[in-house]
This record gives sequence, structure tokens and C-alpha cells, in this order.
Amino acid sequence: MSKRQTRKMLRLMASGEPVELTSAMASVKKLARLAFTAQQFGYEYADVRQGGGNNSQLKMLIVPDHSPQARARAAQNWAQYPNAGDGVSLPPLVPDAFELLKARINFDLTGKSAEKRMGYGALGVSIGCVILAFRLGGEPTDFVITGVIWLALMAVFGIGLVVTRKRNAKFAARLQAAGFAPVADETGRVRYLPPGGQMPGQQGNPFGGGPYGGAAPGMPAPVPGYGYQPPQPPMPYGQPQPQPQPPYPQPPYGHPVQQNPHWQPPQR
Repeated sequence: MSKRQTRKMLRLMASGEPVELTSAMASVKKLARLAFTAQQFGYEYADVRQGGGNNSQLKMLIVPDHSPQARARAAQNWAQYPNAGDGVSLPPLVPDAFELLKARINFDLTGKSAEKRMGYGALGVSIGCVILAFRLGGEPTDFVITGVIWLALMAVFGIGLVVTRKRNAKFAARLQAAGFAPVADETGRVRYLPPGGQMPGQQGNPFGGGPYGGAAPGMPAPVPGYGYQPPQPPMPYGQPQPQPQPPYPQPPYGHPVQQNPHWQPPQR
């Protein structure tokens, strides 16, 4: 896990909005480490999907965790690790929690949705072999050749399906032993959620639409932490709004522009 990616993640988490992280090398281990760090500062792993050319990237979504336990843990860790924004001064990795995150990410990647993709792939190969036989001339020998190719590819798909199901069973058993419960969404996709967890799109969950979705209205306030700005009470109409004062030292990502409150536009 690079310091640069950790610093970027913590900076994005300051907004209190859902954050998407990308692993260019399709590394579940790297994403699990990032998710563990996010959990220490008020966020929670939400979902993962493949992306990029040839699905060579993994894109993980983390969202704010507004549970009392998560808020207390975030406040304690920000107090104990005030320099966490440097990407180095972080809470130590807890092996059991890290392995559970790896199991959740792996299951979400290779669950029933992966089997469905393999089924579509097998159907596409079957149609392609028929088309190939006709393009070769449509003779019996052409169908024999394409039939051999089809059998070889179906064998590969079959081996992949068996391996995928064995992996899924292993991850599911580990998650169930830790108290996670299988829940199916409206499309039939099964996810393993921690006790009290919610499926995407339920009760204002901010990753319900599209690949992940956007922030839902009426979400609770973000956990105080790195760069957090507390909400300001509304002022009466016609009175100037006070400038918010940062409760923490600002990270070296830029300098605020000073505004002159006495400046008046030139008279024409």
C-alpha cells in the first residue's frame, strides 16, 4: 500500500462523501489494506467491481460509517494518530480484520455474478464457434474442427467454474464464522454483510444507483476527522455569513485565498 494512495484516500475522506479507490494491478491485498485504514477513521468497505481495459483494474467503494462504534473509533484514532494524513503514521494492521476484508472483497468479485459472466462467456463462445464453422466453408470437417475447439473451451470454462465455486465456499465459510450474514439484493446478487449492515440502496445508502451511485440526501453528518468542517448554523437574511475556521491544521495541499471583506466593486 503506497503512502501516496493512503494520503489521497484520507484527503478524500475529509469530504464525508463516498470514495472510490482504484488498484491498477488488480490487487485485492492492497485494497484490503486501504479498507482497513479507512475503517479506523470512520469509513466502511462498501463494494468492489472490475474496471479498466480488459477488467485489469479493481475499483473499491468506501462510504462513511455513522455507527456509534465507528465514530468513537475514528475519534480515538485521530487523537492517537494526528499525523495519519502523511500516509505513514497509521494504526497497526489487525490480521483478523484484514483477512475478513480480503474475504469480503474476494467473494464480491467471484460470487454469483462471476458465475453469470462465465455463463455469458460460454454462450458467446458457442455462437462464435458456429459462425466460425460456416465461415470456414460449412463442410462437415469444418464443424468437426470448430467442435473440438468448442469442447476445449468448454473444458476451460468448466474448470474455472469449479475453482470459482470452491473459492466462494471458502470465503463464505470464513465470513459466516465471523458473524456475517448472506443477503441477496433485488438482482439476486448475494453479499455478506456484518451484523447491522445494509444492502446497497437501502435506507439512503449512498451507493445504490449506477455502479455505486451518489450521495443520498439526508445522510448523517460525517465523522469528525482529517480536515472536517463542522456545519454552521444559518444566519438571518441580509447578514454576512461567517468564515468557517478549520478545527485542525490544514494539510499542505494548497493555501487558502484571503478575501478582503471591505473591497467594493469600482463605480462605473
